[in-house]
Amino acid sequence: MIGQTANILLHLGPRLNLAPAEEAGRLWVNQMQLTITDLVAEAHDTHHPLDVGDYYEDQADAAKVRAKAFRNDRIPKYLGWFETILARQGDDAWLTGTAATYADLSLFQVVEGLTYAFPRAMARAGAALPRVLALAERVRGRPNIAAYLASPRRIPFNEQGIFRHYPELDG
Repeated sequence: MIGQTANILLHLGPRLNLAPAEEAGRLWVNQMQLTITDLVAEAHDTHHPLDVGDYYEDQADAAKVRAKAFRNDRIPKYLGWFETILARQGDDAWLTGTAATYADLSLFQVVEGLTYAFPRAMARAGAALPRVLALAERVRGRPNIAAYLASPRRIPFNEQGIFRHYPELDG
């Protein structure tokens, strides 16, 4: 039994051809996945900054403060780090070069989620993230991903998930 998303992906990545064969490459992809995990946790905490067990409405004032810092500082920092990695790889590259990894797929999902939750903030950040946004489009265009996204199996983003759109948090 394996728990935690990043650990599951570290195990499945090589088996699904979504991770490099050599150990150093696998660990690098895992490091990027762990960074994505941190970003997702911070995105969640924008609407539950005080207590994950309390309703959003009971911590909305604190959420506004947390969301402002997340929009202004954390989104640019995290996605800027991935932008730098992609810049080193060259145009139309994946995070590790020529092959897509599970970190690329996860980064796509994060970009989708952040665009849903913070559409104005992501529109402002987009100019500084051309490679991250291009990578997300490449993932979206993969035939199996495109088929999944068009299917009823794809659960739309909503206010019950990690990425929630509260207009007052999108400043």
